[in-house]
Formats: sequence, structure tokens, C-alpha cells
Amino acid sequence: MGKVYQRIEPRLRAFIEEQKVFFVASAPLADDGHVNLSPKGREGTLAVLDDRTLAYLDFGGSHAETVAHLRENGRITLMWCAFTGPPKVLRIHGRGEPIFRDDPRWPELIGHFAAADGPGARAIVLIHAVMVSDSCGFAVPFMDYRAERTQHAEHFGRKSEAEFAAYCAKKPHNGTSIDGLPAIPLPLPERTA
Repeated sequence: MGKVYQRIEPRLRAFIEEQKVFFVASAPLADDGHVNLSPKGREGTLAVLDDRTLAYLDFGGSHAETVAHLRENGRITLMWCAFTGPPKVLRIHGRGEPIFRDDPRWPELIGHFAAADGPGARAIVLIHAVMVSDSCGFAVPFMDYRAERTQHAEHFGRKSEAEFAAYCAKKPHNGTSIDGLPAIPLPLPERTA
């Protein structure tokens, strides 16, 4: 039986921190806009800041749909599934905002990601929980974790800041979403820390 919580209780925080992957969902306001659902999971890229606030690193890629949706309307849902242990699905419905590299809050927030920070970080997504809920997860299969994939970190680790900015600029859906919404500011802001 599912339950709604007023905050990210300590046992829910422990569950979040044990999971190797989470999913992020967002959508534009337009009826014909595209709903976005993205897997996330590089180790050290998610931080529970307090009992109502989380943040994760937004790395370079071919799209920036979540950032665009957050800039338009702020709606976001994060979901974790237990692939091992007792069955559970946990969702945090919230309001999010992208913190860009030139934002005065960047230096403080980036410190939460020291082990995962790298040249491919283009934003930090800050989420304020509005509702926290869980459900049984009985239909989620057992799956074994083997290891982190290293290709993403290695690929961006070979790029200088200038090369990373050029990479972001040439991708058609970094500055503008697939629905035409503003996404990552281009040229990519220089890092303040």
C-alpha cells in the first residue's frame, strides 16, 4: 500500500542513496509538447541536501529537455525503483530549477558533487519536494548491478572547457528544446567554480 510523506524521512533518504539509478520526468505546458523521461545514474551525481531538497548534476548530452521544461514551468518528478531487496518505488514530485554555471549559487552547490564533478557539467538541477510518495514495486524485476559505465565521464574528460562549450553549441537541442523552448544558455556560461 502506497504512502505519502511530508518530507524525505531518514529511511527514504537511505533508500535514495542506495539506488544506482533514478529517473527524471518533466513536460512542457503545451498539449502537443513532448513529455521527457530520462535515466540518471553516474555515481555521486545526486545529493539529498535536506528533508525537502535534492540536487543532481546535469551533464552535456544531445538534448536539454528537462532544463527547458524547468525554465518554462518548474514541474519535475524523480523516481527510484528497488531492483534488489524489498520491493519499493519512491517518487518525489517537486518544483525544480536549473542552476547554470554562472549562477552565484553554483560554487556552494557544486561542492556536493566533488567526486563526480567534471568538464561535462553544464547545470545543477535543484529540486524542492512538494510531495513524497512510495508504492509497492511488486512488478519491478530483480536486476543485478555490475559496474558504472565510464564512457560518459571519459568522453567529456578529454574536452577542454572551450571544446565542451563548442560541443553544446553545435547540438541542435541544447540551446532550444525539441518543442522550441529555451534550454541551456548559449554560449555556455563559464564556470564560477
